[in-house]
Amino acid sequence: QVQLVESGGGLVQAGGSLSLSCAASGTIFRINDMGWYRQAPGKQRELVAVVSSGGRINSADSVKGRFTISRDNAKNTVALQMNSLKPEDTAVYYCAADVARTVITAPRRFWGQGTQVTVSS
Repeated sequence: QVQLVESGGGLVQAGGSLSLSCAASGTIFRINDMGWYRQAPGKQRELVAVVSSGGRINSADSVKGRFTISRDNAKNTVALQMNSLKPEDTAVYYCAADVARTVITAPRRFWGQGTQVTVSS
């Protein structure tokens, strides 16, 4: 099995900063995309930012210039530095990783348990 363990998050005032971290463990041959999604109350889960194993980043327009994603392939970790936070960034943030567990296994997506980020105005 594969586990994604998140840390970070919490409560911050608008304009502040928070960081999130996620570590993948278990039977892992290769991780393709790894990154973050979020889900606000009453809304669908949406992409925040993901980074490929080669370092290519895909991020939401709403976070560009404010959030920075980074990844350590050797440690199977991904981090999200969130600056200039806004109340509309309030959501549960989920780590996600597309993991191939063996050389012949097709990648599938695994999710972390989620961590709450609350930005007060």
